[in-house]
Amino acid sequence: ILGCGRWRAQCLSSPRIHRSSGAMGTTSVTRNGTITRHRSKPTSRIYFTFILLLLIFTPRVDSSWWYIGALGARVICDNIPGLVNKQRQLCQRHPDLMQSIGEGAKEWIRECQHQFRHHRWNCSTLDRDHTVFGRVMLRSSREAAFVYAISSAGVVYAITRACSQGELKICSCDGHKRGRASDDRGNFDWGGCSDNINYGIKFAKAFVDARERMVKDARALMNLHNNRCGRMAVKRFMKLECKCHGVSGSCALRTCWLAMSDFRRTGDYLRKKYNTAIEVTMNQDGTGFMVADKDFKGSTKNELVYVENSPDYCLMDRAAGSLGTAGRVCNKSSRGTDGCEVMCCGRGYDTMRVKRVTKCECKFKWCCAVECKDCEDMVDVHTCKPHKRPDWLDLT
Repeated sequence: ILGCGRWRAQCLSSPRIHRSSGAMGTTSVTRNGTITRHRSKPTSRIYFTFILLLLIFTPRVDSSWWYIGALGARVICDNIPGLVNKQRQLCQRHPDLMQSIGEGAKEWIRECQHQFRHHRWNCSTLDRDHTVFGRVMLRSSREAAFVYAISSAGVVYAITRACSQGELKICSCDGHKRGRASDDRGNFDWGGCSDNINYGIKFAKAFVDARERMVKDARALMNLHNNRCGRMAVKRFMKLECKCHGVSGSCALRTCWLAMSDFRRTGDYLRKKYNTAIEVTMNQDGTGFMVADKDFKGSTKNELVYVENSPDYCLMDRAAGSLGTAGRVCNKSSRGTDGCEVMCCGRGYDTMRVKRVTKCECKFKWCCAVECKDCEDMVDVHTCKPHKRPDWLDLT
């Protein structure tokens, strides 16, 4: 009766059951002659163990905080998929910061797509998908290394900018930049509003790293390392901006402040680090990693690292998260990654003539507008051919 669960009432009124045991399990015979076989305990144990191992070792695509960017103004901490407890607590304590992180997510995803616009993998996102990038992030590849670095950098940039613009209650300009200082042009006074980069880094580390600190495996170590590289990349490009004071605009006196550079500089820097990313393996005690190339003599501190080689991204592969390059626009005359030979993986390309409208013969009109004509011309657009099925498949 205790095992009847939700069918307890039906179980209480069922006919008497006679049981007999055997080597393979238990057989139950009811009065009406129905025979039911039950799996023995050893068999059940083996079955349960098999299912448990399957769940543990089958890769799954987790939701990610990256999805905050798709929520816009509808950020509600309990409804954001993919947040771990530490992240959800930070969200509940600082809901205004989540708005900034959401806007920052849109910015770093756009930057990622700009950096890889001429590559087979072009940082494609999936609509209404809580993982944002799909199964491609399951592989510990160069692409995953770049995404984790640029996303971490994006949080630093968004939070720091919001602090300086007075959008957040918890932070403002960097109050440590006071008094006099000097650079290669001479002395100056700290003034204005220096970007509070240290607070941006501190919050980004607490929020972004929270998920990775819950586990200790090669992927978590890889993500933590690349997250740090992304954060430090924003700080690397802090610049000194000054305003001159003096007779006729001379720089006898200067007031200066520290400001972040445009996020494109961070994107360009991390893109170069992607090209020189270093393959690593986890060390024996599981506390760090070592470079796979035994002849490597440098330091990995400021380099992106990866564990697995990337797929070629030529064909659509749902398991690998590859969308393939069929239909992608390519440059017929280029020998680089945007060239038709490389982009189309040797499959060839189709050419279409399309009408293009551009602004031309622009003139300045007093005051104060620029008037242009619409000029039309025909241009060739080349797109990669789809993968051709082998003829023998059509015969079967």
